[in-house]
Amino acid sequence: MAVRHAEVRAHSLALASTLTPEDQCVQSMPDASPTKWHLAHTSWFFEAVVLAPHDPAYRCFDPAYARLFNSYYESLGPRHPRPRRGLLTRPSLGDVHAYREHVDQAVQQFILTAPAAEWDAARDLVELGLQHEQQHQELLATDILHAFSCNPLLPAWQPHDTPALRLAPSTPALRWLEHDGGPVDVGHEGDGFAFDNETPRHRVWLQPFAIADRLVTCGEYQQFIEDGGYARASLWLSDGWAAVQQQGWIAPAYWLAPGGARAPSDQWQVFGAQGVRPLDAAAPVTHLSFYEATAFAEWAGARLPTEFEWEALCEAPGFLQRTGHAWQWTRSSYDPYPGFQPLAGAVGEYNGKFMVGQLVLRGGSAFTPGGHARPTYRNFFPPAARWQCTGLRLAKGRA
Repeated sequence: MAVRHAEVRAHSLALASTLTPEDQCVQSMPDASPTKWHLAHTSWFFEAVVLAPHDPAYRCFDPAYARLFNSYYESLGPRHPRPRRGLLTRPSLGDVHAYREHVDQAVQQFILTAPAAEWDAARDLVELGLQHEQQHQELLATDILHAFSCNPLLPAWQPHDTPALRLAPSTPALRWLEHDGGPVDVGHEGDGFAFDNETPRHRVWLQPFAIADRLVTCGEYQQFIEDGGYARASLWLSDGWAAVQQQGWIAPAYWLAPGGARAPSDQWQVFGAQGVRPLDAAAPVTHLSFYEATAFAEWAGARLPTEFEWEALCEAPGFLQRTGHAWQWTRSSYDPYPGFQPLAGAVGEYNGKFMVGQLVLRGGSAFTPGGHARPTYRNFFPPAARWQCTGLRLAKGRA
């Protein structure tokens, strides 16, 4: 656990290593957070959830940080407003790094020397802290990508020689994987970590269905655009059509249309971690809202899978791009499983109180840390969100 803790914590700093102090203070929209805040908040989580309750020897780094870096834990005290995190020019980035070092040293000492009773009480919370940090590593990446997309320079965040994620040099024909339906057990059970929202394991009934073996590509989505997909109200859910009109959507987030002034070109381009690149027709399309995903599925004569259909076939032979490319929207609302029980204590606020008005995504993206995703993982976002690395996989019923 000590080795894993050190590795996870070091990876957060590595992700931020190419960013300037100015980069790490900016907040580009209320839904995003500054890089510096992510680095501090993940340290606060270990301090507030592991060290303060379980390590009598721990001494707080700075009591004021509890208010600055608490995210949404009502039981742990007041919080600085989320939309105003970008105003936290102080503490400095150097102070945040010192805070991380202080917390890291204390956690390492606790892991290696805690008496058995204290360790038994805190072990699962240390693991939760590491999983929580990995979630914030992905948010750190998607939040800085959004911030850089607002910059007229459209700067790169990662080296340009990072290879693009793709399945093959050309797009393979889409294949349908079929399921006969019937009773299926879903949710996490057994050994290994899972968030509380993945439990308890339970049985659901599925009608016969088929699911695509791969994700929808940029080239396929370009066809939807060229066929007037963003101008045909009949393809869209009502709220989605309102979003198209209000936000002026004409393509996925970070797509740059031919002839645009920001990055002149006669071809479609895409802004990403490596800056502006030509659109790769074979790569999975990303940065779609749920509304765009459902509109494309309607145009394609298909639909989105439910989260249970996705889980039932995600480990079947031929199921490609399960993780590492894009989180995949499902047609399932983010609701508690039958018999769901939040965790005890402050961490009971981790998932349960967000189970309304959001949609479930399955899989894992190019920004998801290795080893963090699993077949039962339930990510969730509001339907209009598209700054995350979100795409889609088609499904349909069987005759």
